[in-house]
This record gives sequence, structure tokens and C-alpha cells, in this order.
Amino acid sequence: MEKQTIVAPMTPNGVSAVAAIRVSGPQVKSVVKTLFGEKAVAGLKSHMAKLGTAKWPASVEGGCRAGAVIDSLLYLYFEGPNSYTGEDVLELYPHGNPLIVRDLLQACRMVEGVRLAEPGEYTRRAFLNGKMDLTQAESVADVIHSANRSELENAHRLLGGALSKKVSALTEQVKDISARMELDVDFAEEEADPDYAGWETRFVAIRQSVQGILDSFRGKAEVGRLPLVVLYGAPNAGKSSLVNALLGEDRILVSDIAGTTRDFVEVRLFLDGGEIRLVDTAGLAEKAADALDALSMEKSRQILAEADMKILLVDSSVDGVVGSSSDVILSEAKNLDLQSNPDLVLRTKQDLNQVPVKDGELAISSKTGAGLAELKSALNARLFKNRENSEDLWITSEREKACLEEALAGIDRVLLQLRSNPAVELLAFEMQIVRRALQSITGEISSEDVLQSIFAGFCIGK
Repeated sequence: MEKQTIVAPMTPNGVSAVAAIRVSGPQVKSVVKTLFGEKAVAGLKSHMAKLGTAKWPASVEGGCRAGAVIDSLLYLYFEGPNSYTGEDVLELYPHGNPLIVRDLLQACRMVEGVRLAEPGEYTRRAFLNGKMDLTQAESVADVIHSANRSELENAHRLLGGALSKKVSALTEQVKDISARMELDVDFAEEEADPDYAGWETRFVAIRQSVQGILDSFRGKAEVGRLPLVVLYGAPNAGKSSLVNALLGEDRILVSDIAGTTRDFVEVRLFLDGGEIRLVDTAGLAEKAADALDALSMEKSRQILAEADMKILLVDSSVDGVVGSSSDVILSEAKNLDLQSNPDLVLRTKQDLNQVPVKDGELAISSKTGAGLAELKSALNARLFKNRENSEDLWITSEREKACLEEALAGIDRVLLQLRSNPAVELLAFEMQIVRRALQSITGEISSEDVLQSIFAGFCIGK
């Protein structure tokens, strides 16, 4: 049976300037004919954008909408195998009205043999058609979901085949040794015992390479976790005002009354290096005013214990002399912070009272914006290490990790047997296990269950 054609939106549901829909499979030209007419099919050229008016097909139920305009839009045709999936592909770029997207999907599905795509089916077809290997296919999801630049750069390296090249080189070495072993097995009765001289050195080198890749593993939870930055300090130190200034909007209620913030408030802030979680806490004082105040301060201490970076805010308007009451507030806030020093001290409200700052401190004003750029730069430098031009990469796939562990265990068994002068048949058997484990990483050997597990976690349009 001929492979079915699939269709799905590539952009999230919702209103936008432009949406995108992808069609892939043997019925692409039939979809073009249905939406844009015979002339559009005749004028199709691969990788060339066309402007057309999509209309309801005559086969629409009841016929009341047949010929009615769905939308005027751009469309692109990619002739297989020079496409993402390796098949004929059509991409539609209508206006981003959900009603238009829904109508286009329905019109496409009126063509016989066209159905909605399953999650990850486009990338799965790209893998099956040889457009990418399995490690590259898995990295597509990492490219989409990376939360910071270092993760995104790593995902691009994986997508570009950096890991594939390493694994392929190891696989070739294992294949070469394995072939020599199997040759020895074939002629075991005719020749003397094989010469294992030098083999152990090669196996040790392969083991080091496999171990190096395995040591680079970083789990999805670790990679996907956003850095947590917690602002804390005395009541009315300017924490909520700072959050609003950093976001450029009035997200948190601000008042001259001390203690307005009673619970910690978490927001997302984008820096040059990536996204962070920024938390505004209730003010910390030496003594709680009431039971609710005590509960608020306890929650502040709890979230501080989880922080990747703790920032203490000290009100510069309290006095103008560094070394007097300001330092008393700083000292008390340190004690309240679970006996831990802050990672950065901010002297706030510099527009009211400019005071000099010490090393490890920044002067800011949420009202005028003074010092905010320096603060963002400090956050970025602390939370996102500069990895520009780095050739290092790490793996995030549990499947790849399991394959590497299987290969490593096989190599260890080979090394153990080599040192005890074993039968060459046993060595050849173990090397087959190692080779298959490495081939499974790139998908040279894969099962339907493995593919289903990998691509089920993708979004529908990818």
C-alpha cells in the first residue's frame, strides 16, 4: 500500500500574523490542485515561493462553501528527496487566524490518502528516508526546547552530526576488529592461536572514547531546569519595584507600605544567555509582626535554600553613609539567609540617595533604570557560562546513554577475556554486542518500539 500523505500545523494554535502548515507525501500535488487549481500544479517549481488563493474544493459537504475563498497565502513546494522528510513537501503560510488554519487542514484532508500527522511523524519520515540519523532526529526536539544558548548550541552541534561522527568512527573501529576476529574464528582449526598483541591497547582506546561520551550525559531534568534567582532583603527594600523594572511592566503590586508582598512571586526573565526564574520574596525582618508575617518569612527562607543565585537588596535611602545602619541591615539579612552570604548585593533607590558601593555590590534605581543593564550582565555572566566556539558537546538522551553503557560493558568483558587468553569465538561474540550497541545509537539498527518511543514525545507539526 502506498504511503499516506500527512498534514499538520507547524505553528502553535492561536492568533498570529502568519501560521504555517506542512503537507508531506505522494499526494502533495493533488493537495495543490485541490486548493489552488490545475494551473498551480503546472506551475510548480521546487523551492520557489508562490502566492495563491486557496479555495474550498467542490467536494465540500453540502456544496454550500465550494469555491469559497479560504485565504490568500504563500506556499512552497519541495520536490523529494530534496525536502525535510525526503518526500514531496508542501508548506502553506496563511494568515494566523485559527479559523483559517482549521479550514485549510480540513480542505487538505478532503484529498484521498491525506490524514493528520502523528507526533514527530515528519522527523520520523526524515530518519526513515535517510535524511538524518537517529541521534540527529532526537536533537530536533532539543533545538526546539532549549532554554538557553549553550543548550541550543549543543543541540545544533548534535543536529549537525557531531555525535554521529564520533559514534560512527568508533563503530568502524569495532567493525574492523570484529571482522578480524571472525576471520580468525573461520580459520581457527587451520591456524595456531590468534596473535592478540596490540589488541588490548586498541580496546582501551575505544573504551576511553565511549566513556568520554558517556561522562558527558546530562539528563533532561538537569538540562531543562531554569536557573533560580531569588531577591530578598528587609521590607520595602525595593524588591517588587526591581522585578517590575526588569520586566518592563507592572507585574507585581508595589506600595510604600512595608510588607506589601506576603508570598513569594515567581516570574520569567529573558537574558542574553537564556531564560531564568526570578523570585520576589516577602521582606525579612529580625522579628515577625504577626503570624502571617512569620509564615511569609518562612516561605522566603525556603525558596532561598533552593536558589542558584541569592541577591540581597539594601535600601540606599535609609542613610547616606556606608558602614552605619546600611551595614546593620546587611548583617541581619545575612543571618536571616540561613547563615549564607548573598551572591550579589544591590544598593537600591539610588535616585533618592546616591551612596558609594563596595566590591560585590551594584547601585541601582528601579525608577530611573540606572544600573539595570549592569545587573542583567552580572546575572548572565553568573548563570550562563560563555561557551562560544566550544567544540564540547553533551548527550541528553536516556536511550543513547543506555546504548553507550551496553557498549562499555561489552568492551569491559572483552578486556577481561583478553587478559585471560580466551577462545576467539567468545571475543567475536562480545564484539558483536558492542558493535550493535553503537549502531543502535545512530539508528543503523533500530526497532519499531524504539522509534515509537522516541517520536511520540515530539510535537505534531515536527
